Amino acid sequence: MAAINYKQFTIGVEEEYMVLDPISRELKSHEQKIVIEGQKIFKDKVKAEMHQAVVEVGTDICNNVDEAFEDVASLRKNISGIADELGFRVGASGTHPFSHWQKQLITEHARYNEIVNEFQDAARSNLIFGLHVHVGMESRDMAIHIANSARYFLPHVFALSTNSPFWEGRVTGYKSYRTKVFEKFPRTGIPDTYNSIEDYDNYIKMLIKTNCIDNAKKIWWDLRVHPIFNTVEFRICDIPLTIQETISITALFQAICAKLYKLRSQNLNFIKYSRALINENKFRASRYGIDGKLIDFGKEEEVETKTLLFELLNFIDDVVPHLGSATAINQVKKIITDGTGSDKQIGIYNQTNSFEKVVDYIHESFLAGA
Repeated sequence: MAAINYKQFTIGVEEEYMVLDPISRELKSHEQKIVIEGQKIFKDKVKAEMHQAVVEVGTDICNNVDEAFEDVASLRKNISGIADELGFRVGASGTHPFSHWQKQLITEHARYNEIVNEFQDAARSNLIFGLHVHVGMESRDMAIHIANSARYFLPHVFALSTNSPFWEGRVTGYKSYRTKVFEKFPRTGIPDTYNSIEDYDNYIKMLIKTNCIDNAKKIWWDLRVHPIFNTVEFRICDIPLTIQETISITALFQAICAKLYKLRSQNLNFIKYSRALINENKFRASRYGIDGKLIDFGKEEEVETKTLLFELLNFIDDVVPHLGSATAINQVKKIITDGTGSDKQIGIYNQTNSFEKVVDYIHESFLAGA
C-alpha cells in the first residue's frame, strides 16, 4: 500500500463575529467600518456579512492546525483591537443572548438584497454566527466520497461546538438554537449521499436550470463539497467562544477526513447512514449538547454523547501523529470535561440572572488563550 500523503489535508477556517455596543451590550451595526479597517491589514480575509452587526473572517490555506491557530489568533486579536478603537466590542457566540433581529440593518449589496427578496423574514431573522472548516482533498471526486462517510460524525462534533442557548432574551432550552434559526432556509441540514462528483454536479445543474439557485454557493448544507475548491467544507458548528475550541474542532474535522481517506486507501469503507437517522442525532446534539445521548446506529442503542466522543478520539488516534495535531485534539477532552460554550453561558446566566453579564463573558472569552 502506498504511503498516505497527510500534507494534502490542508485546512481553512472561517469565523463569524458579533459586533457589540459596549454600553447596551446589544448587537450594533458597525457600518462596515471594522471590515474596511480589517481589510487594510488582511485584505479579503475580512468580509462583510448580510447583517451589519456581523464580521466574517477567513484564514489562509493552512498546512496544519498550528498555522491555523496563529492565523485565527491574529484575526481575532486584530479585529478586536480595531473594534475597540472604533468604540465597539466583538464576541463569538452562535446567537446573541437578547438582541432582536428586527432592529438590525441589512448590508446594502446585490447578493444580500436578492436573498432577502427571496426568503423574506427567514433571511432577515437569520442573525446567527457559525464556524466553517475546509479540509483539503486530492480531488473533488475523493471529496464526495469522504463527505458521504463524514456525515455520520457531524452531530458528534457539532455537540462539542454548541454555543447558542439564548435567543431574543429567552432561555431556549437548546444548547444550539442557532441551527433551529437556520433551518428556515432551504437546502440546509444534513446532506444526502452522492454516488460520484458527477452525480452531485448534476444535482447542482438541475437546480440552476430550474431557477432554484443561480450558483452552487446557495447550497447551505451542514457539509458540502466546495463548488470551486478541492475541499470538504464542514458548516454545522456554532462559532466557539474561544480560539482553542475553534482549533480543536478544526483538528477533529481534519482527522476524521484523514482517517476516512486511510480506510478508503485500504479498500475499507465506513458505513453510510441515511439522512433521516443522522438527523435524529443532530436534534439531540442541538438540544442537549454533550450532556445527552446519541444513537449508536451500529449497536442500535442510545449511548452517552461523551462516551461516543471518546470513541471518536480512539477512531482517529492513528492519524493524529501524522497530522501534527495531538495538542489540539487533546483539548477536546477539556471541552468534554469543562463543558461547551453553551454550558458556560448558561452557567453565567444562572449565577447572575443577567443576559448583559453573559454578553460580557462572551466578549471576555474572545481572546482567551491568544
